[in-house]
Amino acid sequence: MAITEDAPPGADLRPPGQPPGRAGRRLSSPLVLTLTLLLAVLAQSPIRGFLGAPAMQTWMTVFVAVTVQALPFLVLGVLLSAAIAVFVPASFFARALPRRPALAVPVAGVAGAVLPGCECASVPVAGALVRRGVPPAAALAFLLSAPAINPIVLTATAVAFPGHPEMVLGRFLASLLVACAMGWLWQRLGRTDWLRPPAHGAHEGATKGEAFWDSVRHDVMHAGGFLVLGATAAATLKALVPAGWLGTAAGIPVVSVLALAVLAVVLSICSEADAFVAASLTQFSPTAKLVFLVVGPMIDLKLFAMQAGTFGRGFALRFAPATLALAVTGAVLTGAVLL
Repeated sequence: MAITEDAPPGADLRPPGQPPGRAGRRLSSPLVLTLTLLLAVLAQSPIRGFLGAPAMQTWMTVFVAVTVQALPFLVLGVLLSAAIAVFVPASFFARALPRRPALAVPVAGVAGAVLPGCECASVPVAGALVRRGVPPAAALAFLLSAPAINPIVLTATAVAFPGHPEMVLGRFLASLLVACAMGWLWQRLGRTDWLRPPAHGAHEGATKGEAFWDSVRHDVMHAGGFLVLGATAAATLKALVPAGWLGTAAGIPVVSVLALAVLAVVLSICSEADAFVAASLTQFSPTAKLVFLVVGPMIDLKLFAMQAGTFGRGFALRFAPATLALAVTGAVLTGAVLL
Protein backbone atom coordinates (compact mmCIF):
# COMPACT_ATOMS: atom_id res chain seq x y z
CA MET A 1 0.00 0.00 0.00
CA ALA A 2 1.49 3.31 -1.00
CA ILE A 3 1.76 6.04 1.67
CA THR A 4 0.02 9.19 0.51
CA GLU A 5 0.14 12.66 1.96
CA ASP A 6 -3.63 12.78 2.33
CA ALA A 7 -3.91 9.61 4.43
CA PRO A 8 -6.19 10.27 7.38
CA PRO A 9 -4.62 10.39 10.85
CA GLY A 10 -4.49 6.98 12.52
CA ALA A 11 -4.99 5.11 9.25
CA ASP A 12 -3.51 1.58 9.07
CA LEU A 13 -0.58 1.91 6.65
CA ARG A 14 0.65 -1.68 7.05
CA PRO A 15 0.81 -3.91 3.93
CA PRO A 16 -2.12 -6.28 3.60
CA GLY A 17 -1.72 -9.43 5.72
CA GLN A 18 1.03 -8.06 7.99
CA PRO A 19 0.08 -8.53 11.66
CA PRO A 20 0.28 -5.56 14.03
CA GLY A 21 3.62 -4.86 15.66
CA ARG A 22 5.70 -6.71 13.03
CA ALA A 23 6.80 -3.70 10.98
CA GLY A 24 10.59 -3.24 10.91
CA ARG A 25 11.30 -6.49 12.79
CA ARG A 26 12.68 -8.59 9.93
CA LEU A 27 16.05 -10.27 10.52
CA SER A 28 18.80 -9.18 8.17
CA SER A 29 22.06 -10.99 7.41
CA PRO A 30 24.24 -8.52 9.38
CA LEU A 31 21.90 -8.90 12.37
CA VAL A 32 22.07 -12.71 12.19
CA LEU A 33 25.87 -12.58 11.97
CA THR A 34 26.05 -10.18 14.92
CA LEU A 35 23.80 -12.40 17.04
CA THR A 36 25.84 -15.49 16.10
CA LEU A 37 29.12 -13.82 17.07
CA LEU A 38 27.59 -12.57 20.30
CA LEU A 39 26.42 -16.06 21.21
CA ALA A 40 29.87 -17.46 20.37
CA VAL A 41 31.53 -14.91 22.68
CA LEU A 42 29.10 -15.61 25.51
CA ALA A 43 29.53 -19.39 25.10
CA GLN A 44 33.28 -19.39 24.58
CA SER A 45 34.00 -21.18 27.84
CA PRO A 46 31.75 -24.19 27.07
CA ILE A 47 33.02 -24.24 23.48
CA ARG A 48 36.62 -24.19 24.69
CA GLY A 49 35.90 -27.01 27.09
CA PHE A 50 34.19 -29.05 24.37
CA LEU A 51 37.08 -28.60 21.93
CA GLY A 52 39.56 -29.43 24.66
CA ALA A 53 38.01 -32.80 25.46
CA PRO A 54 40.29 -35.77 24.65
CA ALA A 55 37.76 -37.30 22.25
CA MET A 56 37.45 -34.02 20.36
CA GLN A 57 41.22 -33.60 20.21
CA THR A 58 41.49 -37.08 18.69
CA TRP A 59 38.67 -36.28 16.25
CA MET A 60 40.33 -33.08 15.03
CA THR A 61 43.74 -34.74 14.71
CA VAL A 62 42.43 -37.59 12.54
CA PHE A 63 40.18 -35.28 10.47
CA VAL A 64 42.97 -32.81 9.68
CA ALA A 65 45.50 -35.58 8.98
CA VAL A 66 43.25 -37.41 6.53
CA THR A 67 42.15 -34.22 4.76
CA VAL A 68 45.60 -32.65 4.44
CA GLN A 69 47.19 -35.86 3.18
CA ALA A 70 44.50 -36.55 0.60
CA LEU A 71 43.79 -33.04 -0.72
CA PRO A 72 46.85 -32.65 -3.03
CA PHE A 73 46.12 -35.97 -4.74
CA LEU A 74 42.46 -35.07 -5.13
CA VAL A 75 43.22 -31.71 -6.76
CA LEU A 76 45.88 -33.15 -9.06
CA GLY A 77 43.59 -36.00 -10.06
CA VAL A 78 40.71 -33.63 -10.82
CA LEU A 79 42.92 -31.39 -13.01
CA LEU A 80 44.38 -34.29 -14.99
CA SER A 81 41.01 -36.00 -15.29
CA ALA A 82 39.36 -32.87 -16.66
CA ALA A 83 42.22 -32.28 -19.12
CA ILE A 84 42.09 -35.81 -20.53
CA ALA A 85 38.30 -35.99 -20.60
CA VAL A 86 38.05 -32.68 -22.49
CA PHE A 87 41.13 -32.56 -24.72
CA VAL A 88 41.56 -36.27 -25.62
CA PRO A 89 38.77 -37.27 -28.03
CA ALA A 90 36.78 -40.39 -27.24
CA SER A 91 37.53 -41.62 -30.79
CA PHE A 92 41.15 -42.09 -29.71
CA PHE A 93 40.11 -44.90 -27.35
CA ALA A 94 37.85 -46.44 -30.00
CA ARG A 95 40.76 -46.63 -32.47
CA ALA A 96 43.12 -48.04 -29.84
CA LEU A 97 40.90 -50.98 -28.87
CA PRO A 98 40.84 -54.37 -30.65
CA ARG A 99 37.75 -55.06 -32.71
CA ARG A 100 36.96 -58.33 -30.94
CA PRO A 101 35.02 -57.53 -27.72
CA ALA A 102 36.64 -60.38 -25.77
CA LEU A 103 40.08 -58.83 -26.40
CA ALA A 104 38.86 -55.26 -26.10
CA VAL A 105 37.78 -55.81 -22.48
CA PRO A 106 41.25 -56.40 -20.93
CA VAL A 107 42.82 -53.74 -23.17
CA ALA A 108 40.18 -51.23 -22.02
CA GLY A 109 40.75 -52.28 -18.43
CA VAL A 110 44.48 -51.62 -18.68
CA ALA A 111 43.74 -48.37 -20.55
CA GLY A 112 42.03 -47.13 -17.39
CA ALA A 113 45.51 -46.25 -16.17
CA VAL A 114 45.66 -43.35 -18.65
CA LEU A 115 42.74 -41.49 -17.01
CA PRO A 116 44.12 -40.03 -13.77
CA GLY A 117 41.00 -39.06 -11.91
CA CYS A 118 38.18 -40.23 -9.76
CA GLU A 119 35.06 -42.18 -10.62
CA CYS A 120 33.21 -38.91 -11.23
CA ALA A 121 35.14 -38.57 -14.49
CA SER A 122 35.04 -42.20 -15.60
CA VAL A 123 31.24 -42.39 -15.89
CA PRO A 124 30.82 -39.60 -18.50
CA VAL A 125 33.90 -40.82 -20.40
CA ALA A 126 32.44 -44.34 -20.55
CA GLY A 127 29.18 -42.87 -21.84
CA ALA A 128 31.09 -41.04 -24.55
CA LEU A 129 32.89 -44.26 -25.52
CA VAL A 130 29.60 -46.10 -25.98
CA ARG A 131 28.22 -43.25 -28.10
CA ARG A 132 31.33 -43.42 -30.30
CA GLY A 133 30.84 -47.13 -31.04
CA VAL A 134 33.09 -48.77 -28.43
CA PRO A 135 31.66 -52.17 -27.35
CA PRO A 136 29.74 -51.68 -24.09
CA ALA A 137 31.67 -54.50 -22.40
CA ALA A 138 34.96 -52.66 -23.03
CA ALA A 139 33.53 -49.28 -21.99
CA LEU A 140 32.27 -50.75 -18.72
CA ALA A 141 35.64 -52.37 -18.00
CA PHE A 142 37.23 -48.96 -18.55
CA LEU A 143 34.62 -47.33 -16.28
CA LEU A 144 35.49 -49.66 -13.39
CA SER A 145 39.26 -49.76 -13.76
CA ALA A 146 40.06 -46.10 -14.43
CA PRO A 147 39.33 -44.78 -10.92
CA ALA A 148 41.30 -47.58 -9.22
CA ILE A 149 44.47 -48.29 -11.22
CA ASN A 150 45.51 -44.86 -12.49
CA PRO A 151 48.88 -43.46 -11.34
CA ILE A 152 47.42 -40.81 -9.02
CA VAL A 153 45.40 -43.35 -7.05
CA LEU A 154 48.21 -45.89 -6.86
CA THR A 155 50.67 -43.20 -5.73
CA ALA A 156 48.23 -42.02 -3.07
CA THR A 157 47.85 -45.63 -1.91
CA ALA A 158 51.63 -45.99 -1.63
CA VAL A 159 51.83 -42.78 0.43
CA ALA A 160 48.96 -43.88 2.69
CA PHE A 161 50.54 -47.32 3.25
CA PRO A 162 54.30 -46.62 3.42
CA GLY A 163 56.43 -49.74 3.44
CA HIS A 164 53.57 -51.92 2.17
CA PRO A 165 53.92 -52.21 -1.62
CA GLU A 166 51.77 -55.35 -1.49
CA MET A 167 48.76 -53.13 -0.76
CA VAL A 168 49.39 -51.13 -3.95
CA LEU A 169 49.89 -54.29 -5.98
CA GLY A 170 46.82 -55.90 -4.44
CA ARG A 171 44.66 -52.90 -5.26
CA PHE A 172 45.91 -52.85 -8.85
CA LEU A 173 45.43 -56.58 -9.49
CA ALA A 174 42.08 -56.94 -7.72
CA SER A 175 40.59 -53.86 -9.39
CA LEU A 176 41.78 -54.88 -12.86
CA LEU A 177 40.53 -58.45 -12.31
CA VAL A 178 37.07 -57.27 -11.25
CA ALA A 179 36.84 -54.73 -14.09
CA CYS A 180 37.66 -57.36 -16.71
CA ALA A 181 35.34 -59.91 -15.11
CA MET A 182 32.45 -57.43 -15.20
CA GLY A 183 33.22 -56.59 -18.82
CA TRP A 184 33.20 -60.25 -19.85
CA LEU A 185 30.06 -60.86 -17.77
CA TRP A 186 28.29 -58.02 -19.59
CA GLN A 187 29.46 -59.37 -22.95
CA ARG A 188 28.01 -62.76 -22.04
CA LEU A 189 24.75 -61.78 -20.32
CA GLY A 190 24.16 -58.09 -21.03
CA ARG A 191 21.37 -56.86 -23.28
CA THR A 192 21.40 -53.71 -25.37
CA ASP A 193 17.98 -52.60 -24.10
CA TRP A 194 19.40 -52.43 -20.53
CA LEU A 195 21.93 -49.79 -21.59
CA ARG A 196 20.63 -46.34 -22.52
CA PRO A 197 23.56 -43.92 -22.90
CA PRO A 198 22.77 -40.21 -23.31
CA ALA A 199 22.50 -38.82 -26.81
CA HIS A 200 24.88 -35.95 -26.03
CA GLY A 201 27.84 -35.40 -23.74
CA ALA A 202 27.62 -33.25 -20.65
CA HIS A 203 29.76 -30.44 -22.16
CA GLU A 204 28.83 -30.61 -25.82
CA GLY A 205 28.26 -27.14 -27.26
CA ALA A 206 30.82 -25.48 -24.96
CA THR A 207 34.38 -24.48 -25.81
CA LYS A 208 37.19 -26.70 -24.59
CA GLY A 209 38.22 -24.12 -22.01
CA GLU A 210 34.68 -23.81 -20.68
CA ALA A 211 34.27 -27.58 -20.59
CA PHE A 212 37.60 -27.97 -18.75
CA TRP A 213 36.78 -25.48 -16.00
CA ASP A 214 33.19 -26.74 -15.71
CA SER A 215 34.56 -30.25 -15.22
CA VAL A 216 37.11 -29.04 -12.65
CA ARG A 217 34.50 -27.10 -10.68
CA HIS A 218 32.06 -30.00 -10.73
CA ASP A 219 34.62 -32.62 -9.67
CA VAL A 220 36.19 -30.42 -6.97
CA MET A 221 32.81 -29.68 -5.41
CA HIS A 222 31.66 -33.29 -5.49
CA ALA A 223 34.95 -35.01 -4.69
CA GLY A 224 35.88 -32.42 -2.05
CA GLY A 225 32.54 -32.80 -0.33
CA PHE A 226 32.85 -36.57 -0.21
CA LEU A 227 36.43 -36.26 1.05
CA VAL A 228 35.23 -34.15 3.98
CA LEU A 229 32.45 -36.67 4.61
CA GLY A 230 34.92 -39.54 4.59
CA ALA A 231 37.39 -37.76 6.86
CA THR A 232 34.54 -36.93 9.24
CA ALA A 233 33.41 -40.55 9.35
CA ALA A 234 36.95 -41.85 9.89
CA ALA A 235 37.57 -39.33 12.67
CA THR A 236 34.25 -40.14 14.32
CA LEU A 237 34.95 -43.87 14.24
CA LYS A 238 38.37 -43.27 15.73
CA ALA A 239 37.24 -40.86 18.45
CA LEU A 240 33.75 -41.90 19.51
CA VAL A 241 33.27 -45.59 18.75
CA PRO A 242 34.69 -47.66 21.61
CA ALA A 243 37.84 -49.49 20.61
CA GLY A 244 36.32 -52.72 21.90
CA TRP A 245 33.47 -52.52 19.39
CA LEU A 246 35.79 -51.94 16.44
CA GLY A 247 38.12 -54.62 17.75
CA THR A 248 35.25 -57.11 17.95
CA ALA A 249 34.09 -56.34 14.39
CA ALA A 250 37.65 -56.34 13.06
CA GLY A 251 38.40 -59.64 14.80
CA ILE A 252 35.75 -61.53 12.85
CA PRO A 253 37.02 -61.83 9.24
CA VAL A 254 33.61 -62.05 7.55
CA VAL A 255 32.16 -59.19 9.60
CA SER A 256 35.19 -56.96 9.04
CA VAL A 257 35.08 -57.50 5.27
CA LEU A 258 31.35 -56.84 5.02
CA ALA A 259 31.57 -53.84 7.35
CA LEU A 260 34.22 -52.07 5.27
CA ALA A 261 32.44 -52.99 2.02
CA VAL A 262 29.26 -51.33 3.28
CA LEU A 263 31.28 -48.39 4.61
CA ALA A 264 32.87 -47.88 1.19
CA VAL A 265 29.45 -47.84 -0.48
CA VAL A 266 27.94 -45.41 2.04
CA LEU A 267 30.84 -42.97 2.38
CA SER A 268 31.31 -42.54 -1.41
CA ILE A 269 34.85 -41.20 -1.03
CA CYS A 270 36.78 -40.13 -4.10
CA SER A 271 39.35 -42.73 -5.14
CA GLU A 272 42.26 -40.30 -4.78
CA ALA A 273 41.47 -39.93 -1.09
CA ASP A 274 40.05 -43.26 0.07
CA ALA A 275 43.45 -44.86 0.81
CA PHE A 276 44.08 -42.36 3.61
CA VAL A 277 40.72 -43.16 5.18
CA ALA A 278 41.43 -46.89 4.89
CA ALA A 279 44.87 -46.47 6.48
CA SER A 280 43.26 -44.73 9.47
CA LEU A 281 41.11 -47.82 10.21
CA THR A 282 43.98 -49.48 12.04
CA GLN A 283 41.85 -52.11 13.81
CA PHE A 284 40.92 -53.86 10.56
CA SER A 285 42.95 -56.43 8.67
CA PRO A 286 44.80 -55.62 5.42
CA THR A 287 42.31 -57.77 3.49
CA ALA A 288 39.35 -55.81 4.87
CA LYS A 289 41.11 -52.55 3.95
CA LEU A 290 41.73 -53.90 0.46
CA VAL A 291 38.01 -54.64 0.14
CA PHE A 292 37.33 -51.01 1.08
CA LEU A 293 39.78 -49.80 -1.59
CA VAL A 294 38.42 -52.05 -4.34
CA VAL A 295 34.71 -51.59 -3.67
CA GLY A 296 34.68 -47.80 -3.24
CA PRO A 297 35.84 -46.73 -6.73
CA MET A 298 33.50 -49.26 -8.40
CA ILE A 299 30.20 -48.90 -6.62
CA ASP A 300 29.00 -46.40 -4.03
CA LEU A 301 25.95 -44.18 -3.58
CA LYS A 302 27.11 -41.36 -5.84
CA LEU A 303 28.32 -43.79 -8.51
CA PHE A 304 24.96 -45.57 -8.52
CA ALA A 305 23.23 -42.23 -9.07
CA MET A 306 25.68 -41.25 -11.84
CA GLN A 307 25.38 -44.63 -13.58
CA ALA A 308 21.58 -44.47 -13.41
CA GLY A 309 21.63 -40.97 -14.85
CA THR A 310 24.08 -41.86 -17.63
CA PHE A 311 22.97 -45.36 -18.67
CA GLY A 312 19.48 -45.71 -17.20
CA ARG A 313 18.04 -46.96 -13.92
CA GLY A 314 17.47 -50.48 -15.24
CA PHE A 315 21.17 -50.77 -16.03
CA ALA A 316 22.26 -49.49 -12.62
CA LEU A 317 19.91 -51.84 -10.74
CA ARG A 318 21.54 -54.82 -12.48
CA PHE A 319 25.11 -53.57 -12.74
CA ALA A 320 25.62 -52.30 -9.17
CA PRO A 321 24.82 -55.51 -7.20
CA ALA A 322 26.88 -57.66 -9.57
CA THR A 323 29.82 -55.24 -9.31
CA LEU A 324 29.61 -55.20 -5.50
CA ALA A 325 29.61 -59.00 -5.28
CA LEU A 326 32.53 -59.39 -7.69
CA ALA A 327 34.51 -56.56 -6.03
CA VAL A 328 34.24 -58.11 -2.58
CA THR A 329 35.09 -61.59 -3.91
CA GLY A 330 38.02 -60.37 -6.00
CA ALA A 331 39.48 -58.31 -3.16
CA VAL A 332 39.18 -61.17 -0.67
CA LEU A 333 40.85 -63.65 -3.04
CA THR A 334 43.63 -61.20 -3.87
CA GLY A 335 44.15 -60.39 -0.21
CA ALA A 336 44.37 -64.07 0.68
CA VAL A 337 47.21 -64.49 -1.83
CA LEU A 338 49.18 -61.27 -1.37
CA LEU A 339 48.47 -59.89 2.10
